[in-house]
Order: sequence, then C-alpha cells, then structure tokens
Amino acid sequence: MIKFILNGQEVASAAKANERLLDVLRNEFSITGVKCGCKEGECGACSVILDNRLANSCMVAMGSIEGSAVVTIEGYRETERFMVLDKAYASVSAVQCGFCIPGMILASECILAKNPNPTENDIRDGISGNLCRCTGYNAIVKAINIAAKEGKGLW
Repeated sequence: MIKFILNGQEVASAAKANERLLDVLRNEFSITGVKCGCKEGECGACSVILDNRLANSCMVAMGSIEGSAVVTIEGYRETERFMVLDKAYASVSAVQCGFCIPGMILASECILAKNPNPTENDIRDGISGNLCRCTGYNAIVKAINIAAKEGKGLW
C-alpha cells in the first residue's frame, strides 16, 4: 500500500509503484479535475500541488509519493485563496472551455504562494507549463494580477 495525503485526508492506494498518479487519482479516487491532455508533462492539464510544488501528475510515479501531500483542484476549491482566484478569473472572462483551468488555478496558487506580488514576467513564467487553447494568456495573466491585489495578505 502506498500511503499519502490527498486533499488533507490520509489515503492508501494499492497501485503499483510505476502507475501514474494521474491515473490513480482519476480511476481509484474519482478525482476528475486532473485531466489527461498529453501524457508527456507538456500541457499542465493534470497539474496537482505535490508537497507545495506544482507537478504534472502524468509524470509522477506512485512509488515516489509515499508520505507526500497531494492537493487537487477539488481540495483547493475549499480554500479562501481559491475564492479570490475564482472571482478574479471570472471578472476578466479568463475561462472559456475550462479544460486547462484546474491546472491554471493551481499554477496561480503556486505563483502567488511563492511571490504574493508577482510581475507580469513572473506570472507568465509561472504559467508557462500550462497550455490554454482558448483565451490566449492575457486574460489569465490579468486575473492573477487581480487576485494578487484582491487577496493581499492571503498569500
């Protein structure tokens, strides 16, 4: 059994050590906010926060997460920080199809947790591992800037 913390709860999985975290989250734990976009760690649709760092769950072997803390969009959306980001994204229509948004929101969290007052370059660098095919990136960058201002003191 591989034991880890998933969205604040201790869980155990009978997955093999070489299985992908992405597949285990979706198939065993019914966590569907992680999306399978590329299977190569290129698109960010499967992003999770793994031990306080953004990670592509399609590139994480289950054997490497024993004792780790994994946060998905399902767990993150219960936070006050999520509420600020959600409102900021909505205020500038940064969401269209929504496929990339769970990963973008988690990337936004990691950017702001590291630097609560990021520059535009910091933001663009921080979301560079997440692909969006709908909005372009300007609205997403704007949303993260708004969240940084509106959520002052939360990060």
